[in-house]
Amino acid sequence: MVSRSYSNLLDLASGDAPSFGRERKRLPRVATVAGILTDLDDENSVGSDAPSSFSQDRMIIVGNQLPLRAHRNPDGSGGWCFSWDEDSLLLQLKDGLGEDVEVIYVGSLKEEIAPSEQDDVAQTLLETFKCVPAFIPPDLFTKFYHGFCKQHLWPLFHYMLPLSPDLGGRFDRSLWQAYVSVNKIFADKVMEVISPDDDYVWVHDYHLMVLPTFLRKRFNRVKLGFFLHSPFPSSEIYRTLPVRDELLRALLNSDLIGFHTFDYARHFLSCCSRMLGLSYQSKRGYIGLGYYGRTVNIKILPVGIHIGQLQSVLNLPETESKVAELHDRFRGQTVMLGVDDMDIFKGISLKLLAMEQLLTQHPNKRGEVVLVQIANPARGRGRNVQEVQSETKAAVRRINETFGSPGYTPVVLIDSPLQFYERIAYYTIAECCLVTAVRDGMNLIPYEYIICRQGNEKLDETLGLNPSAPRKSMLVVSEFIGCSPSLSGAIRVNPWNIDAVAEAMNSALIVPEPEKQMRHEKHHRYVSTHDVAYWARSFLQDLERACRDHVRRRCWGIGFGLGFRVIALDPNFRKLSVEHIVSAYKRTKHRAILLDYDGTMILPSSISRTPNMEAVGVLNSLCTDPKNVVFLVSGKDRETLAEWFSSCEKLGIAAEHGYFVRTDHDVEWETCVSVADFDWKRIADPVMKLYTETTDGSYIERKESALVWNYQYADPDFGSCQAKELLDHLESVLANEPVTVKSSQHIVEVKPQGVNKGLVAERLLEIMKQKGVLPDFVLCVGDDLSDEDMFEVIMSARSGPSLSPVAEVFACTVGRKPSRAKYYLEDTSEILRMLQGLAGASEQVARSAPAASQQVIIDRE
Repeated sequence: MVSRSYSNLLDLASGDAPSFGRERKRLPRVATVAGILTDLDDENSVGSDAPSSFSQDRMIIVGNQLPLRAHRNPDGSGGWCFSWDEDSLLLQLKDGLGEDVEVIYVGSLKEEIAPSEQDDVAQTLLETFKCVPAFIPPDLFTKFYHGFCKQHLWPLFHYMLPLSPDLGGRFDRSLWQAYVSVNKIFADKVMEVISPDDDYVWVHDYHLMVLPTFLRKRFNRVKLGFFLHSPFPSSEIYRTLPVRDELLRALLNSDLIGFHTFDYARHFLSCCSRMLGLSYQSKRGYIGLGYYGRTVNIKILPVGIHIGQLQSVLNLPETESKVAELHDRFRGQTVMLGVDDMDIFKGISLKLLAMEQLLTQHPNKRGEVVLVQIANPARGRGRNVQEVQSETKAAVRRINETFGSPGYTPVVLIDSPLQFYERIAYYTIAECCLVTAVRDGMNLIPYEYIICRQGNEKLDETLGLNPSAPRKSMLVVSEFIGCSPSLSGAIRVNPWNIDAVAEAMNSALIVPEPEKQMRHEKHHRYVSTHDVAYWARSFLQDLERACRDHVRRRCWGIGFGLGFRVIALDPNFRKLSVEHIVSAYKRTKHRAILLDYDGTMILPSSISRTPNMEAVGVLNSLCTDPKNVVFLVSGKDRETLAEWFSSCEKLGIAAEHGYFVRTDHDVEWETCVSVADFDWKRIADPVMKLYTETTDGSYIERKESALVWNYQYADPDFGSCQAKELLDHLESVLANEPVTVKSSQHIVEVKPQGVNKGLVAERLLEIMKQKGVLPDFVLCVGDDLSDEDMFEVIMSARSGPSLSPVAEVFACTVGRKPSRAKYYLEDTSEILRMLQGLAGASEQVARSAPAASQQVIIDRE
């Protein structure tokens, strides 16, 4: 395989290096240090934040298998002959990307290529098809595909737990290692051809779920989308996977993650919430997950079919001949059709039981109704597949022996491979299509059936239909397949309910003709407008939108192995240097210091909420310095804070988010906002009690100025759901009261209007101004949304009369995350270390002051 990183050298030697369909870039650029890419480039290079000089976009599509067919040359030369696989979704989606988008495919081949032939094959595929093959050793591929993918992921994603060695088998760490190794091979192949500043990468399906981590690790700003074509299970199922966190974190290294249905996306979001503590927001129709400063977008869009390809097959003479043959074969009979893979999730045996029930309960259907069941070869292998095959054949044999008669076979099982045109012919003559899988990702069989039933003039003539007559079709589909929500005219069934499926089959047969026509028209309108091109085009548009701000973000890669993730921040947001702030602290004379408590002075996960001696000592040291005015700002009640910090006599305290304030130990508490009464508590308290009683793990914090409903220890999903309903309920009943109802992390709070931590910052600056002092040093530290009000006040004060013209302002948040603050420190330990540095500077000045005074006296003597 020729790598782009050294293909220019080969150009010099041979002059025939592979062309990628556009002018070659000078060199891919890789950031090896934190910062904006343009900081590392020379002025003539093409920077990440500059428009590309090429008008043509490029998409690298990565899938488990390349969209190619391969066979040995018939001339006996021993070489390989390749052609496009027109049935491959990866090839079909190209129609939606536009003519100006160049597509390169990365994937493996179905056929095993000998090592001695791999270089020639790779060169041929790249030059002829723009395909980059990933050659995987056979033993590794077996562990990867038939092992981890089909033995662990595939059953689990279809809700099958490995409760015994017979059901999927126990988790095998060696299979997981093979899975990771193969994903790494795919990543290496992508790296050989990617131009990271310009190319988009679209990864497909569960085979390559950790690939985003390898790509993001190599290129922090890679434009990366992932689409899952299988179901995503509920959190109760998914959390049984031993490598659950690794897979979730790997997917979150994508910019856009796509699912076929809302249910699959909802399950994924629930897993991220329960296992990683992440929350999502929906804004203007888009769902986004906040992940270390990046927004991972979630897209919900069912894939469509390639209608042009289907219609071209419908126009083939072979199709017309096959339709005529089947029309004669089933003359006088009504054909119902099932097309399924031979695996345990397609529900073939349940469908056969329903057919048996139909013929038992409706004797008049015997001799008239035929079920044609096309069973495609299973993609996996093992005992499960053998059991499905034997059970299916036994059921078919039993039904045909019981209800069959000369000239009438109730069930026709076709388990040998069919040509595509043959399958199309069965669609065309079937009055009803049955898709009753017990769990499936999308399943496009109903879409294909709808288009085939629309027919064409030649087929109309073959079937004796009036070309101007309305078309008709009927669908019976399982509730558990991805296409079900989009087919509102289908009869939806629970495939496990044999009686209900049998009745649905009967209903489909007796539905009046006008209704069949109406249902068909509705389905055809949807399927024809939501084809595979529409799906691909929509995904690319959302991927472009998701990656739009890449060039203006600063990125850091942190973590090892599959725990790697990228932190993306605004260019002006940077880590606070302790040396820098201590230096500013030493040269300033009038300092204002605002410190949040929970999550800043103490770890948010700490069981004990009382301050430790170290924190109290630091605060005392800062308060002792006459140049400092220090305020501790907290949401806690004033009695608790007064007790905890009784030893800090000069410490200003703001309780309940600034409603109560006292400047030091010797003065009385004051209120920042005038509140006439708290009658609203009599309304809000019973409402909160109701939700507390119905939400296990929640409780109410009753403060003098506020009521807080806390669900930190409740079930995350249920607590979040209850919090949203409580928020709506409180906003409704308190609409005419002078209060604010807010939702924050794990809480819903009701407090008087105008109360926020920003008031404390304003009050502190006003106190110093009244004393004739303008601060030339301001430090404000906090960790959550309530502290953003303080940040906003002190950042805007820089241009006002409250600060010295030369004031140095340090607004610092805890953790690298989007914030109004200009600086960050990683955690509470770093905050304390920084405060200790400031306290140490004050103590050093205090110690040197007496020595200086003594020296003056000696000099005078």
